[in-house]
Amino acid sequence: PEESYLYPFLNARETLDYYAKLFEIDSRIRSKRIDELLDMVGLTAVQHRQVGEYSKGMQRRIGLAQALINDPEFLILDEPTTGLDPIGTRQVKDLIIELGRRGKTILLSSHQLSDVEDVVDRLAILYGGKKRAEGSVDDLLISKDRLVLEIDAVDDDVVSEIDRMLTSHGSKAIHRVSKPRQRLEELFVGIVEQAQADRIESHGAQAGGATAAFLVGAGQSEAPQATGEALIDTLVQGEPETPEPTDSAPPTATADTASTEQGSIIEDLVSEAPAPAPTPAAPVNQPDVSVQPDADVDESLIDSLLDDEDKHGGKQG
Repeated sequence: PEESYLYPFLNARETLDYYAKLFEIDSRIRSKRIDELLDMVGLTAVQHRQVGEYSKGMQRRIGLAQALINDPEFLILDEPTTGLDPIGTRQVKDLIIELGRRGKTILLSSHQLSDVEDVVDRLAILYGGKKRAEGSVDDLLISKDRLVLEIDAVDDDVVSEIDRMLTSHGSKAIHRVSKPRQRLEELFVGIVEQAQADRIESHGAQAGGATAAFLVGAGQSEAPQATGEALIDTLVQGEPETPEPTDSAPPTATADTASTEQGSIIEDLVSEAPAPAPTPAAPVNQPDVSVQPDADVDESLIDSLLDDEDKHGGKQG
């Protein structure tokens, strides 16, 4: 999405680990992918900082890594360069192009027209909710009635001679003579690359590394992923019942029960089977939790949750 909705109390590594568990990715593959993605988006040096402390550009980076954790074949991006510095913008565009080369399908929605022009193969322009133009970039943007000749710099006499030659062949005179001009983005990236080569220090997110190795084409992932239909089936199995509100105050958890609840809840999050919906007679905030003994539990995640709650006055039932 255009805005990255993240849990502010988790750091970058915990964030990617959490979403990888939702896809039931094996712990070994999960750890490897997280390392590669953090390096790719330039957040390795700040991976243990809480994402709530990140700038908007850094949050966009971790949000993009989050979207790629399950090696998707179809990726939908809305304004992916919003809030990014020029280096981050260039990196995201290069990543989109590279993913396209690897067989991924990407739907990009953006008002940053220069970004769209740089990365897409086909585009559609909407106005008033309807398509007004559609086609390949070349078909829509290349002028059919003019030609550009690029040569080494010459003096005015040579330009005049070329103009007379064109006129003698029935062509119109030269419309414009100018020197090529690089884009501002190219200039900025060149300056930053030179500064990095000179080992000039900088803070925050880095330029990022190579595209994560696991982001390969269809059928080449290191582990099979659930099909889209299977994922949809799990989402439409039924909505949990919402307990009726009561006037009585909810029970307060003791220190002993809090420890028991933390293990049960986190195991339920990563278990394969969804927890059964609570019955109407169940007490408020006391869900019927199904626990799998062999669930892969990340105790550091729940510890960070409890630490955050302690800082704000303790856990409430």
